[in-house]
Amino acid sequence: MRSQSSALVDFPDQCDGGVIYEQIVRREELQKCRDSPRNGHNLIVSRYWAAYNYDSLRRPASRSCPLPPIVKRADLMMHSQSMHLRRRMMLLGSWFGFFSLLLSSAATQAEDSGGAPHAALRPLSLATFDIDATPPLGSMMAYDRVQGLGELGLRCRGVVILGVGEPIVLCAVDWIGIGNQSHDVFREQIAKAAGTTPSRVAVHTLHQHDAPRCDFGAESLLNQVGVSDLGAYDGTYAREMLGRLGAAIQQAIPNAKPITHAGFGTADVKKVASNRRIQDESGQVVSTRYTATRNAKLRALPEGIIDAQLSSLSFWNNDTPLAVLSYYACHPQSYYRTGIPSPDFPGIARFIRSQDAPGPLYLHFNGAGGNIGAGKYNDGSKANRLILAQRVADAMRESFENTSKFKITADEIAWTTVGVAMPVATHLDRETLTQGLSQPGGGHPNKLAWLLRCEMGHTVELGCLAVGDTRVLHMPGELFVEYQLAAKAMRPDLKVAMAAYGDYGPGYIGTAEAYGQGGYETSERASNVASQVETVLMTGIKTLLEKTESSK
Repeated sequence: MRSQSSALVDFPDQCDGGVIYEQIVRREELQKCRDSPRNGHNLIVSRYWAAYNYDSLRRPASRSCPLPPIVKRADLMMHSQSMHLRRRMMLLGSWFGFFSLLLSSAATQAEDSGGAPHAALRPLSLATFDIDATPPLGSMMAYDRVQGLGELGLRCRGVVILGVGEPIVLCAVDWIGIGNQSHDVFREQIAKAAGTTPSRVAVHTLHQHDAPRCDFGAESLLNQVGVSDLGAYDGTYAREMLGRLGAAIQQAIPNAKPITHAGFGTADVKKVASNRRIQDESGQVVSTRYTATRNAKLRALPEGIIDAQLSSLSFWNNDTPLAVLSYYACHPQSYYRTGIPSPDFPGIARFIRSQDAPGPLYLHFNGAGGNIGAGKYNDGSKANRLILAQRVADAMRESFENTSKFKITADEIAWTTVGVAMPVATHLDRETLTQGLSQPGGGHPNKLAWLLRCEMGHTVELGCLAVGDTRVLHMPGELFVEYQLAAKAMRPDLKVAMAAYGDYGPGYIGTAEAYGQGGYETSERASNVASQVETVLMTGIKTLLEKTESSK
């Protein structure tokens, strides 16, 4: 049972708020806030208006006073704008002044966006961005501190599609995961830089393990209880990188190139992927074939259920490729825990392609590879990293060579989202997780951050990019490959690809059947959602594949 307590954490005297929302308002009061925003939620926004620094990526003015999740950044901004508008209206005292204010606001927005033309008036074009995402020496990655730097660092790269209404941004980061509030902030800051809305921004990670994790919600929870060493949840470097990312996007947009054509191709990746979940005749998981498997008997077993297909979506300016986006479902670890940030074999494959055929930006996304790894073909030896990378690079090359290129116009590109409420795993207990924050190691603040968001009614946005008859689904978490295979089967008339590892908050996302079969991926340690998640996500996928079609 989850605790009904409304006093889980004592706030410091100088702090009037906190991340445990029961401290702000009890359940019944929260319901009033939902039912009557004017009389409830807005009062809470007003109460905390003066306590925070709202120009610093949701960082509180004091580390001891985190931002309550009930007070969303959008609400605070809206409240701020409302207060200033009222003051200005009182000073102007006339409709003429009101319209002058609107005109002034529009002019300011145009100035802030560099004087760029209105989104609807832009020609169809593509901007690309690519920045370093390698943490500095001494900083914490997902499992270890950075002890050295390799020849290939980590990248954060993406594309901005312009001339399709508000810009669409697709971003991939060589990190293990960006979850909960961090995923929100990344989308918000990218949207601000690109002149669009967060709903039209997709942020994914490739899930390399010698790489950082990012969760500002977990960081805030640890700050709340005074943890001195935030470890993997220290967001200092992430915030610094976000600043550079925003600047890179703003600099890229004026240099956007016209899009005249798009292309789509596929090829099978040979001898890389295998299913991790080894099952007996009854379907129960009896062993896990991790991405590096030294057990020869496990490696000798069949590949199992995988999706060997690597898909490539490309954008062209006549005969010049501008960007090539690839999608392949597999855990990306050959070996890790080295203390050296590494893009691992998918990043090396991406680099090989950039050397074989320089020019376009190569942007890779991890598909629904939650239950997929390279364990059948990888015993963890160092030589296997390059072998696996070359096999993926070969498929990247073949899929590009197999590309069917077609003319494209702005009205043939669409972006659609649907918000879904993902069912929370029943083993997540608020009181237990809260107590764990003060224990050595900080417990599981990421799980608590996820639980609190879900209890607040948070929904995860699933996205779908339509480019002609191509559909690319953008999904959260460590999704099982069955979701990807099902999506392709739903619309055999379309070319369907999938990018997973969006919001990292849910953790592993299995099928309904998998939660009764045991195994690591659906264990309490790994998954933060319940078995009913399959119905929720399959419905969302079906809706997107149908809805995006009708919006073309």
